Amino acid sequence: MTARFAGKTLLVTGAASGIGAAVARLAAVEGAAGLVLVDRNAEGLAVLADELDTPVLQAAGDVGDAEFWADVESRIADRFERIDCAFAGAGIGHDMRSIADLDPATWSRVLAVNLTGAFLTLRSSLRVMRDGGAVLLISSSTGVKASAGTAAYGTSKAALIHLARIAALEAAPRGVRVNCISPGGVETPLFRGNGFFDTLIEKTGSERGAFDALAARTPLGRYATPAEAASLALFLLGDEAGQITGANLVADAGMTL
Repeated sequence: MTARFAGKTLLVTGAASGIGAAVARLAAVEGAAGLVLVDRNAEGLAVLADELDTPVLQAAGDVGDAEFWADVESRIADRFERIDCAFAGAGIGHDMRSIADLDPATWSRVLAVNLTGAFLTLRSSLRVMRDGGAVLLISSSTGVKASAGTAAYGTSKAALIHLARIAALEAAPRGVRVNCISPGGVETPLFRGNGFFDTLIEKTGSERGAFDALAARTPLGRYATPAEAASLALFLLGDEAGQITGANLVADAGMTL
């Protein structure tokens, strides 16, 4: 494994599980000098921090809270001075419901985390980032291709793609790159608690069976692992992707074809 993040400090949101945790683990293996781990799950952050052989700043809180981010900025300045890269991985989903049946509270909650949270992550990251850094936002195949029952989630993810393009244009004079990836299915805890996924678990007899049933609907016939998504994320945050900015890379096993 290369040490392509040697000397670099990365901020990771949604770090307690799923793709965020995988990004943190891989960045540590690849030589990160420091990690700022953000999630509302303080216990999960502590467990992950204990695994990592690199300096860690844990910040437990709501990514959609501007006051929380003001505190994070201050703590970063005290601990690491600046950051080099940021991965905005925090996100939530919702039960599949038509627009006519979607309650405003669910709409507001999903956009508060997925869109406002990403905006605030991006805003603070750019404030404390060294010139020449990189930011990655996480969209979704549902932000590229319309999918019935995903109005709040899909809309929040579609907006992130354009937010990344605007940020890329604004940050370019500093040599800071901003990109977006749109995964399709990734085997993460985001699915748990959603009605359609719980129904699949009942039908197939296990979470593994539910994931396999969903993956069978994709042209490549499988979902990604968090580690695969993390590898793609770190490529776009790394120097190898130095000419890529304002892009949205779709990695969905052909789901949007």
